[in-house]
Amino acid sequence: MSEAWFDDAAGPVVRPYAMTRGRTRSDARLRLDLISQVVAEDGALRDAESAEAAGRPETARLGPEHLAILRGCASTSRSVAELAADLDLPVGVVRVLIGDLVDAALVRVTRPVPPADLPDEGILREVIDGLRAL
Repeated sequence: MSEAWFDDAAGPVVRPYAMTRGRTRSDARLRLDLISQVVAEDGALRDAESAEAAGRPETARLGPEHLAILRGCASTSRSVAELAADLDLPVGVVRVLIGDLVDAALVRVTRPVPPADLPDEGILREVIDGLRAL
């Protein structure tokens, strides 16, 4: 009988579990859609990298994947799906990591406006017609 409990084709099974510390949801309880936009707060990447280099305790919760997310959205907002694709990580893992960054006030997340909340096209046309009539 073989001593190995997995085979070579299994791939990196434990890594995502370890990155999220076994969590499937973040403490922030955010509802992150695939198209939710993530942007780093001003100076967040600089502060996180300098704290990591100095070995300060506030970076104990941040792993290299957290810093990669910060780098990815430091200059412009990026969607959750884009960040997951760039990092080659499952979307569920990236959602947990983004939640950690939100808890640490290093990023902010904006969600798109749901179609139900957008104004009706007919109303907008009536407003335009009314403005033209003036």
